[in-house]
Formats: sequence, C-alpha cells, structure tokens
Amino acid sequence: MKRKLDKDFIVWLSNKKHENEEMLNFRLKSFEKFLELENPTFGPKIEIDFNKINYYKSDNDSLESDWKKVDTRVKDTFESLGVINAEENYLDGVTNQYESEVVYHKSKTDKNIIFTSTDDALKKYPDLFKKYFNNLVKYDENKYTALNGALWSGGSFIYIPPHTKLDRPLQSYFRIDSESLGQFERTIIIVDDYSSLEYIEGCTAKSYANSSLHAGVVEIYVGRHAECRYSTIQNWSLDVYNLVTKRAIVLEGGKMEWIDGNIGSSVTMKYPSCILKGDNSSGNSLSIAYAKKCQSLDAGAKMIHLGKNTRSNIVSKSIAENGGVSNYRGLVKITKKAINSFAKVKCDTLIIDSKSSSNTYPTNILENESSTLEHEATISKFSEDKLNYLMSKGLSEEKCKELLVLGFIADFKKELPMEYAVELNRLIKD
Repeated sequence: MKRKLDKDFIVWLSNKKHENEEMLNFRLKSFEKFLELENPTFGPKIEIDFNKINYYKSDNDSLESDWKKVDTRVKDTFESLGVINAEENYLDGVTNQYESEVVYHKSKTDKNIIFTSTDDALKKYPDLFKKYFNNLVKYDENKYTALNGALWSGGSFIYIPPHTKLDRPLQSYFRIDSESLGQFERTIIIVDDYSSLEYIEGCTAKSYANSSLHAGVVEIYVGRHAECRYSTIQNWSLDVYNLVTKRAIVLEGGKMEWIDGNIGSSVTMKYPSCILKGDNSSGNSLSIAYAKKCQSLDAGAKMIHLGKNTRSNIVSKSIAENGGVSNYRGLVKITKKAINSFAKVKCDTLIIDSKSSSNTYPTNILENESSTLEHEATISKFSEDKLNYLMSKGLSEEKCKELLVLGFIADFKKELPMEYAVELNRLIKD
C-alpha cells in the first residue's frame, strides 16, 4: 500500500516495526533534515518525483531461517537468480532482502558471530546496535542519508568477535520487484580485533517505466589488526536511482578492501570510503563502472589518512558505450599527522564509441612532506587495429568488443568469488 511521505507515515512505519520512542524520534529528526536538504550539486542530475515512490512494501512480516517456509513467489525469484545455490555451495551465511524487509536469513557457522537483519539486531542486541548505529555515517550528511535515517528497513548486521576468522564468506542479496519502490537498507558490520570477514553483496531489480530509488547506508568498523573485504556487484535495472553511502573506519594495523562493480541503474552515485584512523592501517578500493545507453554512473572512492604509516590504493576502471557516461570521482587526503604514509590512485577509462563519454574528478590533498601521493589516469578508445585483427580470425565485431572489455576488467574479476566472476561475465555479455 502506497502512503504519502509525511510524519504520519514515519510514525506508522516505526510502530509497525515495534520500535522504541528513541528510534521513532531519530526517524522524525532525519525526515525533517531530508526536507531541508537539497540534492547534491555535483554528479549526475537527479530527477526523482518523491510523490510517486512507494516507501515501504512487505508481503511477509516474519524472518525465516527455513527456505521451505519462504513465500513461493519470493522463493522463485531468488532461485532464478541462483542465490540459494550459491549459499549451499560456498557461503557461511546468507541474508536475502525482498522489497523493504529481510525475508530469509541463515547462518551455518558456529563461531559465535552475530549475523542477522539490522531490524532484528535493534531488538536483540540494543546496546551493541546503539554503539554503532549512525556513528560513522551521520543522518544529516546529505539528502539521502537523511532519507535513509527516516525510512531504513532491513539490511545486514554483522559482529565478528575478536580472534575469529570465517572459513567462507557471508552474503546479502537485495531485490526490488515492484514499480517505483524505494529500498533503504541499513548495514552495519563490526570486525573486532584480530578477526577477518569476507562479505558479498548482490543487487538486482525488475525493469519498469517509472523510477525506483535505492538509498542504502553501510557502516563498517575494522578493529586492530582485523581485515574486512566487501564485494558488490550491482545490476539494478535502468529505472533505478542508486544513491548509496558506504564508509569504513580502520584501526591500528587493520585492513579494509572495497571490491565494487557497477553495471546497472539509470544513475549511480557511490564512493566507498576508508578512514584510516589507526597507525599502519590500510585501505584498498578496486571498482568498475560500465555505463551504456541512458546510464550515468558516477563512482569512485575516498581515502582519509589520519594515522601514521597508513597506505591506500584506488584502482578505478570506467567503461562507456552507446552514449553512456561513466565518471570517476574521488578524494584522497593525507593529513598533517599521517606521516610516512602512501597513497596511489589509478584511473583507467575505455570509451567504446564517439557517443559515449568519461571524466575524472580527483581531489588529492597532501598535508605533510614525509608522505607520498601518486595519481595516474589513462583514457583509451577501442583500437581499430586490435578489432580488425580479431575479426580476421573469424570473430564477429560484437564478440571482439566483448573480449576486449573482459580483458580490460580482468584484474577486477580476479578479486571476485568464482560465482560472481561468472555472473559478471554474463552481465557484460548481455
């Protein structure tokens, strides 16, 4: 049922979720900030009719751990995507969100981790939840973090205790199946001292004539000498605005890795960030953005060096085809106290035809003399010589282009789990 976005709706949503007064007040405060703030002044043009968005939809109020009990229509959707087979084959746990709520969750590990929906964590682990919620990504940072604060629903909550290493990844999968739906999941991940986590996220949506909105928030806390790898492949349909804020803070000796693949959506604005707070901490970001007709993908990364001897590396691959726009936008800042630090940014762009475009918008700030910050960028067009050579071997022009694109992103694919690398190949072929 579609409802008007107003204070009454916020109260209704909070009551439906049986939340306490503190969370209701947070939602209302976030909603007021959403009304105050304007759209970003940079990046692609955002044209969302907020009166046409359905801000909450759920056909099932229960969180199931038995796949047989999940609604048949929902189950058929995820099985067609291959999500459940992936869980059985190589994952330690999975969470599936359909529309506005997590509908299925299963954890196979017995290592005393917490892995559940964020809504469930609010009820079962209120002290832990309160410690980390809205701590790293504040509700008033921009119009869409405020909207998420008002409407958040679903998402994953993960806590890895100290000295714990999982044998296999955890995964969440987000699906939009309704026209003009808004999805506002909130994910919180805490990897405590001397622990490690590999987390995988998939995103898809059906295609409709009217725009949908995905405005998620991710907060990640990496403890001392801990490691976290967060891999995403998004294949939203061409009517989705994908406006996401993802940020990690890394303590002494910790390591954070973002592996970020952007294939779908009409508009994407996403810049996974690392705050390297602890000495000897590190952050890496490896991303691709493949924009085709009617797509404007504005992606990149941010690395903020606060600790001594910190290191960061950003590798961005941008591809533009058939009139698409694929831009890199990033920030690297090595602060005055972050002595003996090192940062490198490498942006590679492949423009397939004359109708397409790609731009690089880097901001690099170096505030001390003992550190190094490097930036390099390359832009290339399809080589006619390579294309003609491959076609002389009997390959079609489309097959030749496909091979050249797959070669361009080979470094990115190597970092993905096998099932996701296969899926990425399929998406690019399509």
